[in-house]
Amino acid sequence: MKVLIVKLSAFGDIIHALPALDDLLKRPEISEVHWLVDQRFAFVTDIFPPQVKVHKVALKGESKIRHAWHMIQTLRQENFDIIFDLQGLIKSGIMAWASAKSGCKVFGFDKHQSPEWPNRWFVRPVNFHPNEKHVVPLYRHIIASAFATQNKTANNEQAYSAPHIQITLDMQQQAKQALQDMGIQTAFTILHVGGSYSTKRLPDAQWQALASHMQAQQVLLILWGNNEEKQRAESIAKQYKNIIVAAHCFPLTTLAGMLQQASAYLGQDTGVTHLAAACDCPTITLWGATAPWRMGALGALHRHITPQVDCSPCFNRHCDNFICMPSLNVQHIYQAWQEVRR
Repeated sequence: MKVLIVKLSAFGDIIHALPALDDLLKRPEISEVHWLVDQRFAFVTDIFPPQVKVHKVALKGESKIRHAWHMIQTLRQENFDIIFDLQGLIKSGIMAWASAKSGCKVFGFDKHQSPEWPNRWFVRPVNFHPNEKHVVPLYRHIIASAFATQNKTANNEQAYSAPHIQITLDMQQQAKQALQDMGIQTAFTILHVGGSYSTKRLPDAQWQALASHMQAQQVLLILWGNNEEKQRAESIAKQYKNIIVAAHCFPLTTLAGMLQQASAYLGQDTGVTHLAAACDCPTITLWGATAPWRMGALGALHRHITPQVDCSPCFNRHCDNFICMPSLNVQHIYQAWQEVRR
């Protein structure tokens, strides 16, 4: 049986879909697993199991419709038996539906969980269990629905299963070299000051207060994802000798190896944060507009710092009264770091 997962983006969401991928790879009747990803996020697939065949589609730019059509033609030639739309958008639903030849079943979100409700016109909507709030069980339920039997109905609740990335020897060696190049030879904690939108970002003053406490006990390595984040990282680190700002962005395989070796990781709700958890690195996640019950890493290795304000979580990307992240208590964050770092 040949199957396709349509999960186009984004970084963290792809990490959250790894347990669903694991479920498929464990099924004996599955002969091939394919994955369709937006070309902008194809770097995440560098940590996929080698047997997964990845298809990359360019969905931005002037030729996006032509690229999408060519990809649909390519996917149709694969003659999939089942297609899973784990994105829930109109564009992902269209691509999943159009890539399916006669007899191929397309499974996806229902109208309540789909980010864009017209998506359900293109898929077989799955009926989720009321207890399934986290995205990981939702993704797993879509996969399980295709193989439901009389003894295991499609309505059974799916459990949370932590995303996990197998760290190879090559990843470890890449990380060792990168750390040596930065002069890091002792225990260290990784910080990431980035956030994909403003309501996910901790103000710099709080980062500076945290860094001043933490750097007295351990080397801190600050990661960033663009020039604006790099400037913020340098501003936070400039007063201290025990804080190192990464000179560049690392390949995902190198970063995974570094996270496995770090004492802990501290960051906001971003892809790198979810990668850290999947690499079994103790994490402290700072929440504002989003919520750990929806996409946070669960388990004893992880701590979640949430705001005590009535409007959180709102899941909005912009806010005219941004009080959630500024309300986070620096001392609570520091204590959480002390609890989980190894």
